[in-house]
Amino acid sequence: MPFNFHRLRIPDVVLIEARSFGDERGLFRETWKASEFAAAGFDLQFVQDNHSRSVRNVLRGLHFQRPPHAQGKLVFTLSGEIFDVAVDIRTNSPTFGQWVGETLSGDNGRALWVPPGFAHGFVVRSELAHVLYKVTDEYAASCDAGILWNDPALNIDWGVDAPLLSPKDVVQPLLKNIDTGFVY
Repeated sequence: MPFNFHRLRIPDVVLIEARSFGDERGLFRETWKASEFAAAGFDLQFVQDNHSRSVRNVLRGLHFQRPPHAQGKLVFTLSGEIFDVAVDIRTNSPTFGQWVGETLSGDNGRALWVPPGFAHGFVVRSELAHVLYKVTDEYAASCDAGILWNDPALNIDWGVDAPLLSPKDVVQPLLKNIDTGFVY
């Protein structure tokens, strides 16, 4: 099996390790295979791929889409390294407001499954990173939402004190001040 699936401390978020085949020419890696994911209990249909290219210390997030256009995301890094974070924003969830984070890189072949009901963000740890994520619903501006990256209630250790942020991410609300639209 070319993939290993590891449920994290918040079990709905899954770390996926892909097997790589390398030689002096480089490497080959499968990043998604519907039959393998279905065999592991993930019957997913992706409708859009997103690619971001970011420099060191760029922090993108914490983002999510509210229902009815909630997105599940399969995130992996083509090159470079990121610290990828998922925050449970499902009201009444036993892990509401908790987060998990993993290092994803072009070298380690890891991906993170971030299901609907979670906010997502990442910070770039390398000089440059190319991140690709497959999503289960198309982008809908009317459902676009986010949480402040340094919300003190979340206490996420991003490993960077002064990240490079978009104007939108500078003014996101605290989790306690929004209705995410998700219920556990």
